[in-house]
Amino acid sequence: MPNNLESAGKLFETVEALKRSEIKRVIDGRTEQFRKIRQQPSSELFKELCFCILCANFTAERSMKIQNAVGDGFLNLPEKRLAQELRILGHRFPNTRAKYIVEARKYKDSLKTIVASFSDEQKLREWLIAEVKGVGPKEASHFLRNIGCTDFAILDFHIINVLVRHEVIKKPKNITKRRYLEIEKLLKRIAQKANLNMAELDLYLWYMETGKVLK
Repeated sequence: MPNNLESAGKLFETVEALKRSEIKRVIDGRTEQFRKIRQQPSSELFKELCFCILCANFTAERSMKIQNAVGDGFLNLPEKRLAQELRILGHRFPNTRAKYIVEARKYKDSLKTIVASFSDEQKLREWLIAEVKGVGPKEASHFLRNIGCTDFAILDFHIINVLVRHEVIKKPKNITKRRYLEIEKLLKRIAQKANLNMAELDLYLWYMETGKVLK
């Protein structure tokens, strides 16, 4: 894994310019929304976890539309009915994702308590990866970022593309857990140099690649 922060001058320049633009207000507002989600009941946190499960190998925008359409169905629809809904709504993997979501329901009433019980967010991520099927480092990081944890970014292909284009890393053939953590470590150094937390940097990089600020 190359370490080419010295070649990332243009990346830092772009981020700094965005921090002085109107997009900063949008990103600040989004991070505040994330913090508020953490204060919601366990059922709302669970629905956010379902959204992140849907995002695996699928688009965030389409997953958001499905999340809004299914709503409380994540909490109570039978697996076959949930799979049918996901299929109708256009998800790429309706059966597998429905299975993961139904299996994860054992935590739907306790997820907020579980989250609060971890003082170490890295250990919380490891718990999510180990205990929730369909959740790997990216999905766990996505969920934690979306409930107000600031030490995580979501290393999807959008973020990878930005780093590759600015010659910070070479394009990986695949992203194993080990490779994910290596890139994440490098991204933390970029965040520190840019005077941002990881969640903020993630949103800036996503905006650089897509022109949008999602979740």
